[in-house]
Amino acid sequence: MLTLDQRLSAFIKLGDYLRDLPEEDRNYMVRRAGQHNNFFDQPNVTAALIGIAGMLEQHQLTTWVNSYNLPQTNEAPKKVGVVMAGNIPAVGFHDALCILISGHILQAKPSSDDPFLLPHLLNKLCEIEPGFQEQIQLVMMLKESDAIIATGSDNTARYFEYYFAKRPHIIRKNRTSVAVLTGKESKEELTALGDDILRYYGLGCRNVSKAYVPAEYDFTPLFEALEYKKEVVNHHKYQNNYDYNKSIYLVNGVPHLDNGFLMVTESQQLVSPISVLFYETYADDQELEQKLEAVQEKLQCVVSQEAIWPNSYAFGQAQCPAVSDYADGVDTMAFLKTL
Repeated sequence: MLTLDQRLSAFIKLGDYLRDLPEEDRNYMVRRAGQHNNFFDQPNVTAALIGIAGMLEQHQLTTWVNSYNLPQTNEAPKKVGVVMAGNIPAVGFHDALCILISGHILQAKPSSDDPFLLPHLLNKLCEIEPGFQEQIQLVMMLKESDAIIATGSDNTARYFEYYFAKRPHIIRKNRTSVAVLTGKESKEELTALGDDILRYYGLGCRNVSKAYVPAEYDFTPLFEALEYKKEVVNHHKYQNNYDYNKSIYLVNGVPHLDNGFLMVTESQQLVSPISVLFYETYADDQELEQKLEAVQEKLQCVVSQEAIWPNSYAFGQAQCPAVSDYADGVDTMAFLKTL
């Protein structure tokens, strides 16, 4: 069984590898990932790998691990099953990292939308540190798992809660992210917001799907700042969604703004379709606070100008989680320590 120092060292080396990823390796990973999911193109796979490399930066990773006071050896490792999501590239990596760093055995059930990337990264980890082979299992069923981490829709979460009720578990449901706008943002800040909205084609729970704006907010500066993202509509699946949603709005007479690749429409709902940004107005900070409080359980991230809103990120940072940022706000490492 590997010691904590050995496990930590291997992940740091994996981060070093990803930061200096040879072009040939990156192209191979993009090509293989794209065979299973057309949304996994070069910009998105590259962005995901850069994000993982950032998590594995030595100082950040070491500080995070040391904060949990883990023993050097896990004398009673448990089999922790993970139902991996597949909405963005290698989205289950953080769960795998937590399980392996804590000394438990990873039983990963890859998503059919992302069956290549995570296994590939785990294979690379085993090349760096062969001792990890005893800790990693790719499985189709999780009947032998002692504990479960599962991510899915609100509907599948109900199934997970029932099916895994007798085992320790973390069950994650649908979440999304929102932006708080005041009308005082600079062009640079609105440009950065473009990544929060459109990176991964809006498919991630950290993607901004709704903006809270003052009454009479002028969307023209936002549309101008987002012009650099217009290439998204050249992706055939994104364009199909854009064309479909546009036709629905036109046929049904739904008021909306359209810049040729992103539509903005007013809605009380949180989760917008691909190619659409919802918005809702607020009169003052007190009303805004009430609105956000009412949907708190559904939010993954809030972004605001210079992260001035409580517990928010600056524009452009929603898709750059630190290793200590946990999905749904549930501390995975603390959960694993209780097993």
